[in-house]
Amino acid sequence: MRTLFVGDLHLSADRPDITQAFLTFLDTQLDDTDALYILGDLFEVWVGDDIAEPFANQLADAIKKASLKLPIFFIHGNRDFLIGNRFAQDCGMSLLPEVYNIDLYGVPSVILHGDSLCTLDKAYQRFRRFRNQSWAKWLYAHLPKSKRLDIAAKLRSKSQSSNQQKSYTIMDVEPDAVLELLNATQTEQMIHGHTHRPAIHQLPNGKRRIVVGDWYEQGSMLSVTKDSVELIELPFGK
Repeated sequence: MRTLFVGDLHLSADRPDITQAFLTFLDTQLDDTDALYILGDLFEVWVGDDIAEPFANQLADAIKKASLKLPIFFIHGNRDFLIGNRFAQDCGMSLLPEVYNIDLYGVPSVILHGDSLCTLDKAYQRFRRFRNQSWAKWLYAHLPKSKRLDIAAKLRSKSQSSNQQKSYTIMDVEPDAVLELLNATQTEQMIHGHTHRPAIHQLPNGKRRIVVGDWYEQGSMLSVTKDSVELIELPFGK
């Protein structure tokens, strides 16, 4: 048996190839699997459960079907932090806190999306603190649908523009933040996404940080068993 982790799919209506790859993943990769964890940015953008696009509802049906075979858990990403209980219930998946401890075959582990660890990106961290305020979420949820769609489009464009001007170091996780979280959670292993830099990093004192891959050019999953940890690419169309 194994536990699977995916993240950073950035699903959208204009990338049907990624959507189809994820549907194929749900149909073919979940046998002999104890649980599936989706570590955020399942969608490129999410502006509210009440205005989910048709392709998202199709995905919800597929995830719901998969959830009848195994538990599926979701941690919000920076692109889809507004996914709520309504859509989660439609998917049959459980929403987890942004930082969550699990016992992974005897290894104390902490899982998260990963954007909170990019502490050198001061501008983004200020926005993140703002968007996590309950009053800000309430206010956004009560805006007209057209206004929410407009805000999401502008934020996406601004994010893409600013990211092109940021250095590799600023956009990656900060090593001290990683070690602080491992120590605070008393865990030996961290699993996250967000950076789109899949790798298994060996850290001091036998600790480990694992980054799941994105789905822009191919699918990607992390498979963890009692005896192995493996990052696996899933070529589109196969």
